[in-house]
Amino acid sequence: MTMRVLLVEDEPLIAMMLEDFLDALDRQVAGTADSVAAALPLVEAGNVDAAILDVNLRGGEKSFAIADALAARQIPFVFATGGGGDEIAVEHRDRPRLAKPFTMDGVEKALAQLG
Repeated sequence: MTMRVLLVEDEPLIAMMLEDFLDALDRQVAGTADSVAAALPLVEAGNVDAAILDVNLRGGEKSFAIADALAARQIPFVFATGGGGDEIAVEHRDRPRLAKPFTMDGVEKALAQLG
């Protein structure tokens, strides 16, 4: 079965690039969201096997509420960040990270860590 990946990314061009990467890696996009409010209903609806979460969303919003919802459902995820990881909430610092700028190889390796 094809892995269905939820993308949480507030930059439309980056989201489109990630969608293209997932397609090339034979993964399915389970949905794309640019905010916590847009992502939570997608998590709750199911049909998500994994997620890539941009840590910093627009307006200073962080993706930790989405991480909490995914963790509660035991859905694996990676944090996408250009930082060193200090901005990640303590309870999620053990999660895999995907460094920015994104590469196809980096996305593939991050998803491989999720199973």
